[in-house]
Amino acid sequence: AEIQGLLDAAGISRAIEKVAETKEEAKNMATEVGYPLVMKVVGPVHKSDVGGVVLNITNESEMLAEFERMIKIKDTTGILLQPMLKGIELFVGANFEPGFGHMIFCGLGGIFIEAIRDVKSGLAPLSMLEAMEMIEGLRGKKILDGIRGQSGIDKIKFAEIIVRLSLLVTEAYVIQELDLNPLLGTEQGIVAVDARIRIKKSAL
Repeated sequence: AEIQGLLDAAGISRAIEKVAETKEEAKNMATEVGYPLVMKVVGPVHKSDVGGVVLNITNESEMLAEFERMIKIKDTTGILLQPMLKGIELFVGANFEPGFGHMIFCGLGGIFIEAIRDVKSGLAPLSMLEAMEMIEGLRGKKILDGIRGQSGIDKIKFAEIIVRLSLLVTEAYVIQELDLNPLLGTEQGIVAVDARIRIKKSAL
């Protein structure tokens, strides 16, 4: 809920999210979110590694069966429900570097961030021109433009998210790391579907 509020305050579009702790909550929330939907465990950091992400749940019986399985996964405190969205997986992140400030990163997201490491970086705060230069410098830029009959993304919107993230960490300097991975991009817009934030613990 805190991360959702932070993204909303920064003006970064995100997917609808509901967190259920019981089967009854899951039934009601799934109706609100709508099928097909995605289920993710809340608690474990590396969700996919523990079987904590299930895509394209199309009905209530399937959802309840997965809920019963996933809620038993170690360190799980709840199950996140989101609509099943489509788009090109993107990544935007920030990392605080002592003596410099926050470095902002962008690239192709999801498994691509680990598989091909096609990432560009810049020092916050960033302008729209700087953000666009980062995007245009990616090796996978052709994917973002649209290739072999597949649609591309709204690169202006992608650049806006990079700029908004850079302004957020400039103001909220206690943020040590922030990952939006993946964002799902289409020609119509870009939506964050997962976020991770690490803040500097207060000495008080």
